Amino acid sequence: MKQRILIVGAGFGGMWSALSATRLLDMHDRTDTEVVVLAPQAELRIRPRFYEPDVHKMTAPIDELFKAVGVTFVKGMADRIDVAGKKVEYRDEQGATATLGYDRLVLASGSNVVRPPLPGIEHAFDVDQMDTAVRLEQHIKSLGQLPASSARNTVVVAGGGFTGIETAAEMPARLRAVLGQDADVRVIVVDRGGEIGAALGDGPRPLIAEASEELGIEWRLNSSVASIDADGITLGDGQRIDAKTVIWTAGVRASSLTEQIPAERDAHGRLHVDRNLKVIGLEDVFATGDVACAAVDDEGNRAMMSCQHAIVLGRSAGNNVAASLLGVDPIPYGQPKYVTCLDLGAWGAVFTEGWDRQVKFVREEGKRLKTQINSVWIYPPAANRADALAAADPLIPIV
Repeated sequence: MKQRILIVGAGFGGMWSALSATRLLDMHDRTDTEVVVLAPQAELRIRPRFYEPDVHKMTAPIDELFKAVGVTFVKGMADRIDVAGKKVEYRDEQGATATLGYDRLVLASGSNVVRPPLPGIEHAFDVDQMDTAVRLEQHIKSLGQLPASSARNTVVVAGGGFTGIETAAEMPARLRAVLGQDADVRVIVVDRGGEIGAALGDGPRPLIAEASEELGIEWRLNSSVASIDADGITLGDGQRIDAKTVIWTAGVRASSLTEQIPAERDAHGRLHVDRNLKVIGLEDVFATGDVACAAVDDEGNRAMMSCQHAIVLGRSAGNNVAASLLGVDPIPYGQPKYVTCLDLGAWGAVFTEGWDRQVKFVREEGKRLKTQINSVWIYPPAANRADALAAADPLIPIV
């Protein structure tokens, strides 16, 4: 009977885990171990692009890729993880319950935006998952059918972090594409911080402020949302902003499946892992991507909940979970080089290097890099066995 590596999730962490595990098994000419991926769909959803228009196009099929390398895909939604029994219960596409056993588990089930229990939070849109981003896009297109008003022409973005800034920067153009190029549109970012772009650090912050002014984006700093309704928001100080569109981007938490793993988690719900991405205290469970709280270096930095880190985390987790079955040495995860590329809409983009985010490229030059990242670098490899497995080498740097 074959041993089984079961990977829950087919996002960046899950897909690259599957390829990397297969690569190491192939290198050792082992056919007695199968790699199985359990996920709701055999496609990589390009989540970093969900703030853009045409969200339905932000996918890449991976079924042929998995077939080319010999990974088995099971379509279903994981419901329950039994660590003691080494099995995962899931619902298949017909809604029937089924079970998959494993010898090693890699949890790669991603993360979700945190929707707090605010009055009227159900009226808020988000760009977190494909279905919710599509819902936002449909809503924006429907604004053109409403009578002209300040509320119709106003978008409020709750949260001034990376996702909030990219979403806000895209909104003026997206609104004018529907309402007309001469439409008087407003985009307002509501943020608890005391400075524009405070979460991004000293390097990018003045450029975010410059881009915001050029794009006409307003910031309400030191502010919080008290309630939301179909026609706008009320801030914590009682101020009212009329807006037909409110987008929530504040806060992200790891998949709730981490709560079924008997191990320590951080404030974001991520499982603490060792340098080989094995969940601390468990021999047979690894975590990767947004569900892993992993050290990237010896300086105290931790992996961010981003595709940049998930890709390398995935390659490492796949290699090391296979190594644990093969009895060969793992390759400790490390990702000391950290970059960001912040899309600022029509203004351009800001590319930074290092954990202190030193600015390297801005405006058009930054935008060219952002376009290359979003349209080429983060997509899956071609469905060619040799090339796909070569691309899964955990020692390949992401940038």
